[in-house]
Amino acid sequence: MTDSPVSNAYIGAAPALPADPAPPHRLSVVVPMYNEIDNVRPLIDTVQAALQAYPHPWELIVVDDGSRDGTGAALQRHAATVGPHIRVLRLLRNFRQTAAMQAGIDAARGDVIVTMDGDLQNDPRDIPRMVARLLIENMDMVAGWREKRQDGFALRRLPSMIANRLIRKITGMQFKDLGCSLKAFRTSVLREVRLYGEMHRFIPAWLATVTTPDRMTEEPVNHRAREHGESKYGLSRTFRVIVDLLSVYFFLNFGARPGHFFGAVGLAVLGFGSAVLGYLGILKLLGESIGGRPLLFVGFFCVMGGLQFLLTGVLSELLIRIYFDGSHARQYHLMATPPVADGEGWHA
Repeated sequence: MTDSPVSNAYIGAAPALPADPAPPHRLSVVVPMYNEIDNVRPLIDTVQAALQAYPHPWELIVVDDGSRDGTGAALQRHAATVGPHIRVLRLLRNFRQTAAMQAGIDAARGDVIVTMDGDLQNDPRDIPRMVARLLIENMDMVAGWREKRQDGFALRRLPSMIANRLIRKITGMQFKDLGCSLKAFRTSVLREVRLYGEMHRFIPAWLATVTTPDRMTEEPVNHRAREHGESKYGLSRTFRVIVDLLSVYFFLNFGARPGHFFGAVGLAVLGFGSAVLGYLGILKLLGESIGGRPLLFVGFFCVMGGLQFLLTGVLSELLIRIYFDGSHARQYHLMATPPVADGEGWHA
């Protein structure tokens, strides 16, 4: 397959600068891609067109997440024709979107990081406005809100509505569109969290552990229908979100004190089992036979289970202390690439 021509719908004039210019900064745009060979050239060209007149240094970091359709090679070929400010990272295999996004975040050198999807449904012309709001209003995150989504209802919008409602209910984050990948972050804050599994959907919730929700806001953004490639999402995403939400709830509430969670459960179960055995003990003293009662087994296993929960709580406290004292291992591996000096590879 070859790179597809750039659709005119994706090319527009450079955006007008905000009335109040943002303070000096460097911008890194991070885009993970997986099997999107037809979107390689349009993506790079539309970002280049949208930021051509940007008054501050910027770079585009495109992360090929182990694509098997030639996306990585196509990215490198086209990036070489545009300029050194287009940087391509290639993962050795498909580590999924969250790991690819984290790889781009780790490689970013800007004071502001903007993330977006590689399917061309996000409009890069929204980036200057979002960054200006981030810096002028002194925010830590500005999340895109797709007011008018151009997706099918059954396979995309309905699962997204269900997922957003569940996330708002569990996390307490009242964002209208937590699934939109187009977001602008202050780098110093984003680097305080690490993304694992498929936690890219819950970045606002993770950021709430290091900054106040008052420093996070939403901004309406343009949304376009997909023209090339196939969507990587579907109804199965809703079930993955439910599983991930359990992890998010645990880490947000007990991430730094897991012993409290397991200890509370252990004490409750142990207390119930002890009460059952105490009741049976009284009956035994009164002369009744309790050996064949199912309640005896319930009490016994509740006591044993409660003790195990308490022991798990102690072990989890030891592990969390090791975690905070040790280094964080990465969950992705990059192909070898030449080092980039801090002052090189910027569009200015």
